[in-house]
Amino acid sequence: MKYQDSEGVEIAKQQMIAEKDVDAMSEIFDMFGDSTRLKIMNALFAHELCVSDLASLLEMSTSAISHQLANLKKTKLVRTRKIGKMVYYSMADEHIENIYRMALEHIHEK
Repeated sequence: MKYQDSEGVEIAKQQMIAEKDVDAMSEIFDMFGDSTRLKIMNALFAHELCVSDLASLLEMSTSAISHQLANLKKTKLVRTRKIGKMVYYSMADEHIENIYRMALEHIHEK
């Protein structure tokens, strides 16, 4: 195949990441594609919370919150801590908060 900028294409080709990594990143970015998940993440950046507290805070049903938490847990963005029968959710690490904050800063740029 002939390229307009063979050198540029070769540089880009060397920087391409593995397909499995692209797929994993796509799953993470999908988590940012839902307003409920973004609200849950926002709350969990501040403090760990249980499903019922998140549901009350976001004025949603516990089943809707549980469904979104399951998605976040499946992609390893949240972790759980159980105390007796109560399960508390928190963000898994600061990397996701950094992405979240960068996106927020980006939309506030002029």
